[in-house]
Amino acid sequence: MGYSVYLKKNEEKRIIGGHSWVYANEVARTEGKDKNGSLASVFASDGRFIGKGYINHASKILVRIFIRNDETDDRAFYLKKIREANDYRLRLGYSNCYRMVFAEADGLPALIIDKYGDYLVMQCLSLGIDMRKAMICDCLIELFSPKGIYERSDVAVRKKEGLAEVKGLLYGEVPDYCEICENGIKMLVDVKNGQKTGYFLDQKENRLAARRYAKGEVLDCFCNSGGFSLNAATVAQKVIACDISELALKNVRDNAELNGFINIETLCGDVFDTLRAFKKEKRQFDTIILDPPAFCKTADEVRDAYRGYKDINLTAMKIVKSGGFLITCSCSHYMTANLFEKALQEAARESGRQVRCVEIKSQAPDHPAALGAEETSYLKFYVLNII
Repeated sequence: MGYSVYLKKNEEKRIIGGHSWVYANEVARTEGKDKNGSLASVFASDGRFIGKGYINHASKILVRIFIRNDETDDRAFYLKKIREANDYRLRLGYSNCYRMVFAEADGLPALIIDKYGDYLVMQCLSLGIDMRKAMICDCLIELFSPKGIYERSDVAVRKKEGLAEVKGLLYGEVPDYCEICENGIKMLVDVKNGQKTGYFLDQKENRLAARRYAKGEVLDCFCNSGGFSLNAATVAQKVIACDISELALKNVRDNAELNGFINIETLCGDVFDTLRAFKKEKRQFDTIILDPPAFCKTADEVRDAYRGYKDINLTAMKIVKSGGFLITCSCSHYMTANLFEKALQEAARESGRQVRCVEIKSQAPDHPAALGAEETSYLKFYVLNII
């Protein structure tokens, strides 16, 4: 007999509203017995069936619900869910590179699958999904016949599930760099050692939108492998791509060469220090792009992150030419849109500049956000006009 999990009174409301996570402190009792990672049934305090999901007593998230009817987690179920997720992206016009499966938003919590041309990269972020990755790979092979599947489960969140960080080849062959085409630009994606699964696909439409504002001389901060830099280079006179990682800057130079761009130069350094140095030199730019990594990964870090976002945007506002643009982003769920905008407002007041907000966007449509799960909505993209 598998586990039956009974919630405390009224704890089912959030889950019925679309959230997937059942926290251990929301549970009144657990009946039955099975192994960690098995499929458990979840019930409200009055006995109403809520759903089924993988259980893990080692995690604060006791159950991640992904079935809300009488289905089970067999191969046919995974084939259907992955096919549905991919069909959604195809309807939106995605073809060469996109997020194929986005965890909770696609009804498969803790599973990430990204497509880079003929290759797939997978992240397994929970015990239940990790135990079934061989079956998931078989489904991917049957559905899409990729040349290779690579695992990038080298993320710290797995430790909360009692799992080690791992990465490696799961199927076929995968080159060190996979070539993709994004917004008409060729990009080499470092799927084995790049950040996340190799590239930030969630900014694809935002990088295209940035072309409207990337005139004159552009400073792209936290440039990573150059997604914003290369898009800006299609219209800008000059782009300076800045990052603290020399490997990232090598990727920028390789991608620039791949596309024949000669108007991109790289600058290695800490972005905070670099911006302050430009301010001291009275150096200004027509457009500055700020796309930093998450400054906070837990709620406890929000206060320090707020200061970081305010500081970096304040300095950037001071070195944008009059009439120019600041394109600024936050990818942390905990830095909510309201809080991020408040930091921008404070930075604007203290900068002594007039600042207008001209465009606000979020993550790309291949990263849909489940309305009942706020964690799936995380990316903020603001375009500010500095007067």
